Formats: sequence, structure tokens, C-alpha cells
Amino acid sequence: MDTQFKKGVLELCVLSILKTRDYYGYELVQKISKTISISEGTIYPLLRRLQKEGYLKTYFGESKEGPSRKYYQLTKKGKEREKELKTEWKSFSEKTKELIKD
Repeated sequence: MDTQFKKGVLELCVLSILKTRDYYGYELVQKISKTISISEGTIYPLLRRLQKEGYLKTYFGESKEGPSRKYYQLTKKGKEREKELKTEWKSFSEKTKELIKD
């Protein structure tokens, strides 16, 4: 069940994190992994889908530790999607809390 929960909320997590600043893929994995256990194999297909749908754009940035990195940046459409998902999540979680309270 935990895997299904993660899949459902991971898009919101990624968009919310990218709202604060641009990140490269592995950096996103590290940030999310501090709270939710995920693998790189989970995040990259999601990033590709979000980019294809117009929620993210990418650019290459210099790295002091090696080759250039691909950074992900939220688009205007992505910011709108993040707001929409956050509203839906808050409503869903409140309804769920009500149903499962003791």
C-alpha cells in the first residue's frame, strides 16, 4: 500500500519542491528521500512525464564536481498544477482524517 500512496503524491512533492528553486534529478531524489523512501528509478520517469506535459522545462548548468547537470524548472503551467494538486491533496487528506479518526 505504501508504494501506491507514494505514486499518488510524488507529483505534488516534486512540483512543490521545484516551486522553491531549480534542482537536478539526483538532488531531487536526495531531498525527497529524507522524508519518503524512493529510488532514482521512480523519479526520472516522473520528471520526463512532467516535462512532456509542459509542467517543467530543463536546462544544463555547470557543476564544480563533474559534467554539466540537467536542471528542472517549474513552468507557469507547472505552478498552476502544483496549486491545483495541493488543493486536492488538502481536501483529500482532511476527508481521510475524518474517516479514520478514532
